[in-house]
Amino acid sequence: QVHLVESGGDLVQAGGSLRLSCAASGSSFSITAMGWHRQAPGKQRELVAVTTRNGSTNYADSVKGRFTISRDNAKNTVYLQMNSLKPEDTAVYYCNADFYYSGTPTLLYGSWGQGTQVTVSS
Repeated sequence: QVHLVESGGDLVQAGGSLRLSCAASGSSFSITAMGWHRQAPGKQRELVAVTTRNGSTNYADSVKGRFTISRDNAKNTVYLQMNSLKPEDTAVYYCNADFYYSGTPTLLYGSWGQGTQVTVSS
């Protein structure tokens, strides 16, 4: 099993910045894609940003130009730099990873972290 641990959530004023981190741990695995989702109270979980192993990225329209996802493959860690935060960015942010175990690259699994709270005050 691949275990994901997020950190970096906090309370911040509108216009401020935060950096989230998510580290994956386990045995004999390779991660293909890592990403961030968020879920605000009363709303569905939505994709924020995702990055693949070759460095390609994709962002939700609502965060383009403000958030940047990056990844350290050697550390199996993904980051989300969030700038110009808005109250509507308030949510629990979840990290997720798609991975395979050594020797079975066509058999993909998914794992989720426990979430980290981001609160943006106006």
